[in-house]
Amino acid sequence: MARLQTKLRAVAITGFSMIVLAACGGGAQTTENPITSTTPPQGYNGPPAQNAEVRRFQDEVWVNIESSSRCGGCHNETTGQQPMFARHDDINMAYDAAVGVVTLSSPADSRLVSKVGDGHNCWVADNNVCASNMTTWIENWAGNAGGAVGRTIDLDPPIAMEPGASKSFDDADPNLWATTVYPLLTQYCSGCHTSSSPTQQSPYFAEPDMLSAYEAAKPKMNLDDPDQSGFVEKLRFFGHNCWSGASACDSDANTMRDAIAAFAGPIPINPLDPALVNSKALRIVDGVVASGGNRYESDQIALYEFKTGTGNTAYDTSGVEPALDLNFTGDVQWFGGWGITINDGMARGTTTDSKKLHDMIRLSGAYSIEAWVIPNNVTQEMSRIVTYSAGDTARNFSLMQNLYDYDFYNRATTTSLNGDPAVSTPDADEVLQATLQHVVATYSEIDGRRMYVNGELVSEADAVAGGSMVDWQDTMAFVLGNEVDGNSLWQGTLRLVAIHDRALTQEQAVQNFDAGVGERFYLLFGIEEVINVPQSYILFEVAQFDSYGYLFNSPHFITLDSTQNPEGIPIEGLRIGLNGSEVGVGQSYANMEDMLSASEFEELGQPLSQIGAVIPLQNGPDRDEFFLTFETLGPESNVFVDDPTLVIVEGDRAEVERFGVRTFDEINASMAAITGVDPENPNVDFTFQSLRQSLPAVESPEAFLSSHQVAIAQMAIEYCNALVNDGQLAAAYFPGFNFNAAPATAFAGNNRDLIIQPLVDRAMGLAIQTQPDYVDVRNELGYIGAGGTGHPGNLIDRLIASPDNPNTSSIVKATCASVVGSAVVTVQ
Repeated sequence: MARLQTKLRAVAITGFSMIVLAACGGGAQTTENPITSTTPPQGYNGPPAQNAEVRRFQDEVWVNIESSSRCGGCHNETTGQQPMFARHDDINMAYDAAVGVVTLSSPADSRLVSKVGDGHNCWVADNNVCASNMTTWIENWAGNAGGAVGRTIDLDPPIAMEPGASKSFDDADPNLWATTVYPLLTQYCSGCHTSSSPTQQSPYFAEPDMLSAYEAAKPKMNLDDPDQSGFVEKLRFFGHNCWSGASACDSDANTMRDAIAAFAGPIPINPLDPALVNSKALRIVDGVVASGGNRYESDQIALYEFKTGTGNTAYDTSGVEPALDLNFTGDVQWFGGWGITINDGMARGTTTDSKKLHDMIRLSGAYSIEAWVIPNNVTQEMSRIVTYSAGDTARNFSLMQNLYDYDFYNRATTTSLNGDPAVSTPDADEVLQATLQHVVATYSEIDGRRMYVNGELVSEADAVAGGSMVDWQDTMAFVLGNEVDGNSLWQGTLRLVAIHDRALTQEQAVQNFDAGVGERFYLLFGIEEVINVPQSYILFEVAQFDSYGYLFNSPHFITLDSTQNPEGIPIEGLRIGLNGSEVGVGQSYANMEDMLSASEFEELGQPLSQIGAVIPLQNGPDRDEFFLTFETLGPESNVFVDDPTLVIVEGDRAEVERFGVRTFDEINASMAAITGVDPENPNVDFTFQSLRQSLPAVESPEAFLSSHQVAIAQMAIEYCNALVNDGQLAAAYFPGFNFNAAPATAFAGNNRDLIIQPLVDRAMGLAIQTQPDYVDVRNELGYIGAGGTGHPGNLIDRLIASPDNPNTSSIVKATCASVVGSAVVTVQ
C-alpha cells in the first residue's frame, strides 16, 4: 500500500541511527564496547548498558517508565508481564523487549504510545497526556541516536465510509430539550457547570438561561446513539457526580440516556440526497494529525498545548520530569481546538513542581518563554501573561502586557530582585494587538534579553548587560494569566505555552511561528469511485476553529498511488457536507473551476484553492461527519440549485445591474470613511491584507458568497475595535458617552442613542430611498429616543443580558460592527 510521507522536520539519520532502526526490524545486532564508566541511575542495580544505544534507551525512556506507578508495576522481572521493557534486573534485556514495542522511525505510531493513549495504565487523568509524553520520550531516544529524527506525517488511506443518515441539532426543538435533559442538568450539575458557581467549571450547560445551556450541552449529546453521549459516559464509566450514590452510577446513566433519547426521538433523520456527486465521509478525528510538525523543541522543559478540553488542569507534556502541571482557579475556560481563556483567574503550578524551572535554567544559563496569545484588549496594564514569581516585588521572570507593549522582566545580578528594568517593545510601534500573536522572550547570561513577535525581533535594546541568575529563588510558583497573589489579572486566550532552557535564535522563533498552533488534521476525502483513479482524494487541512466552528483550508487533489498520473479531470462547484446535508453557510469553494492534472502536483498534490471556509460545529469533533459534493467531478455532474422554491422571472437586465456589491478596496475605503479610522492602522491593514482575497473581487451580486460576508464581518470588527480602542477618536465619534460605566448604566435610557445615532447617520446617510427603513434599523439596534422605550429584542438589550457578560466597550464594538458590516455598506 502506497504511503506519502511528508517530512515536517529535517531528518538526520547517521550510520549509528540506522543500526537502531535495524535492531527494531530484527536485523543483526551490532556490538560496541561496553560502557563501564557510567553510573547507573538510582533505583537500578543490574549490569551496565552494553553499548551507547542501550544507554540512550535507559536515559530517555526507561527512567521515565520504570516506577511502580507506571509501566514498572507490571512489565518487570518479578511480575513477569510481557514484554518486560521496564525490568530492573538487566537494562540490556529491558532494551531487547522495548525495541519490539516502539517504532523509532515514527515514534507516535509506537505500540507503547497507542496502549497508554487508549487508557492502559495511564498515570494521569488524560490519556492523551500519557500518549504525548511517551511519544516525546521515544522521540528523544530515536533523535539522540543520530542527531534529530523528527516527526513525520504519514498520509495513509483512511477507512472508506459512505456519508451516513444522521440527525442534526438544526432540526431539533430546544423547548423539548428544556423538558427532558435540561431538568437533570439544572438539578444535579448546577453546583459546578454554571458561570455563577463558586466552583464554576466549563462548559456551562446548567446555566439558568436555557438557550445558553443548550448550546453548551450540544457537544455532550449524541443524537444518533444517546448511549454514547458524553453525559452518559461520564456517569457510567467515570462515576462523575452520580446523584443517586456511587453504587447507582449505571442507573443514573440510564436516566440521562433516556432523557437524551426522548429529546432526540422526534428529530428527523437526514438521508443523503441520491442525486449528489459526493466523496467518502470522515470525522475530523479520523484525520491525520497535522499539528506540531516542524517545531523546534529540543530544549523544551515545560509544554502546555491545552489539549485536554475538560477539567481544571493544564498538563505539562514536555516529557521532562517532574511534570509541572497547572491547576485552574477562578474563571478559566477551555478554548475549542486547544487553548484556555482566562477571564478572572489563573493557571498555577505548585512551588515544588515549579522548582524544575529554577534547577534546569540555572544550570543552562539561558531560557526562552514561548506563547501563542490572544489578548482580550489593549487596555490592560502590568498584566501577567506568564510569570515565575512570588508576588509584585519578587520574580525570577515575567512576560507582561502593558497596553500595546510586551514587557519582559528577568532577575539577574545586573537587575533588581524584581527583574527591573524591563525590556519592552517600542511604544510607538503598538506591537501588542488583540489578535493571535506568537511571542518569544529569550534570555542568556551573555546576550541578555530579546523578544520576537511573529518571528520578528521587536524588543528595544536591553538597558543592562546579561548577568548571572545566581539570585534566582526556588520557592516561587509558575503561573499563567495572573500574579501568584491574584492581583495582576491578564485577560485573554493562550493557545500554547512552552519554556525552553536555552535562548532560541530568531531562526528557531520563525520556525515555531511557521509551524502554527492548535489542533489540525489532514482529512482525505475519497473520490476514487467517481473518477476511477486508485487511491485518489481531496485533501483538506481542517482545524476546530473555536468552540463553535471548524476551519477548512488549503484543499489539494492527491493520489497515494505513485503510479497514477491523472490528466484532464474536471472539478467544479465543490461544497462541504455535514451530517448528511450540504452546509448552508461558508461554501467558499462553490465557484471552483479547475482541472485535475498530475503536471500540477506539488509536495501535497495539486493545490485547488488558497482560501479557507468556516463551517459551523453541530455535534462536536468526535461525531460530526463531513463529506464533499461536486457540481462536476470527472464524468459525474449534479447542477446545484441555491433555492428550488425560487422562481426566476425574466426582467430588464439593465435594471438589475443598477445594484451591486462593493469590492474589496471599496469596502476598505468605505469602512475607513464611516469610522474615521486610518486604513493604514497596523492592525486594520494587517487584517485587510489577510482577508483581501476573501472579500468580493467583482461587483456582481450573483458572485457574492457567504465567505465574503464572513470576511466583511471580520473587517468591520477590526475597524470598530480600532475606533473604540482609540480614546480620542471614540470621544469625538460618540460625544458624551461614558465608556467607563458598567453596561447597565452606560446604556440606560437615551444614553444608547449616543452610540446608535452617529453610526446610523454615517453608514446609511439621510433620506436615501434605496436604503433600509431608517427607523427600523435604529430600533433593531436598540434606539430609545424621546418616548423612553426601546424595540423588544433589540441588539443592545440582548448583549447586556448575555451570559458572556460583555463590557461596555465590547457592546459598543458589536453594535458598531453590526452596522459597518451590514448590507447598508456592502450593497451599492
